[in-house]
Amino acid sequence: MSDTLDRQNYNLRDEIKAYWSERAATFDLSPGHEIFSEEERAAWHRLFLKHLGPGGGRAALDLASGTGVISHLLDDLGFKVQGLDWAEPMLERAREKARKRGRAIRFGLGDAENTMEPDGYYDVVVTRHLVWTLVDPAAAFVEWQRVLRPGGTLLVVDGDFVNTSTLERLFSKLSAWGQRLGFLTAETPTGTLQMMATHRSILSRVHFSAGARADDVANLLGKAGFVDIEIDRDLREIHRTQARNWNFFKGLARQCQHRYAIRARKP
Repeated sequence: MSDTLDRQNYNLRDEIKAYWSERAATFDLSPGHEIFSEEERAAWHRLFLKHLGPGGGRAALDLASGTGVISHLLDDLGFKVQGLDWAEPMLERAREKARKRGRAIRFGLGDAENTMEPDGYYDVVVTRHLVWTLVDPAAAFVEWQRVLRPGGTLLVVDGDFVNTSTLERLFSKLSAWGQRLGFLTAETPTGTLQMMATHRSILSRVHFSAGARADDVANLLGKAGFVDIEIDRDLREIHRTQARNWNFFKGLARQCQHRYAIRARKP
């Protein structure tokens, strides 16, 4: 097969899958991905209880479940959890983590934009840091509504990872300066320079290449048929607990970012 045909058959979605497959090896090293304290775990529990209520054995689908961080939080609260991810290395780590912790969480291979899950099966669908990577969010949101039962709840936790405020840029520069001079704790490396370049390239070509702003995501959810849409911009408790694992300025930069949770209901 020619190189030209290879390039034609390797599209943006393939690049996204390959990127997260490679990131699996270091994913759990990053604060903001894995949970690093019981205080942070409790903060996530409070967010989920606020928007989803207690599990009570209800069926939950964790889309783009990665190494299973969100799946475990839902399992803590009594949900019957199915994790779905299309990166096998992520799934391998998720299954091993569940085995070590003695959790009865199922993890399966699947595409978050075309889940192949049954109609109207889940009471809850949860995503974290997925929406910004979607190639076709409008179609994905219709798909997520399809797998929810009538009255079921979608919870999206995401952010705008493109646009930065003046304060965030200042704090990030101070963090980098302090790390270079050895005054501040260095961040844990999570990938090579090539991976960082790949990430920037992918981000420039997804639907939300200009940034996944909360209002824009909420508007698309409404067009997909969701109702009772609520934007929660107060994730400060989670960010404060995460900041303890970074240097001072990195923690301040995180708290300046446009991050949010959006709850929506299927009619």
